[in-house]
Amino acid sequence: MLHLLVALSLHAPPREEHGGGDRWFSSDKVKHFLVAAFVQNVTYGTARAAGVNHRSSLVGASIATALVSVGKEVRDQHSGGHFSIRDLTWDAAGAAGATV
Repeated sequence: MLHLLVALSLHAPPREEHGGGDRWFSSDKVKHFLVAAFVQNVTYGTARAAGVNHRSSLVGASIATALVSVGKEVRDQHSGGHFSIRDLTWDAAGAAGATV
């Protein structure tokens, strides 16, 4: 799946960050997927290493990933960009991929 995302992002035409349209497939979306997967993995792994059970670690990691993802979109909106549901969708996909 990751290879498909990378391939699609490499063939996407260049564009301005959200200014030229918020496409479903772009290098920005791959970054959202990977960062969310990273946050999910690191948070879950840290909680498990601290002795937290699987379910609580998963819930905590999901909350942390959601906070980072929504926080990034809020920051984008306040800095002249756009709040992107598509970015959040890719964030959720990254978190789900890491969870699986």
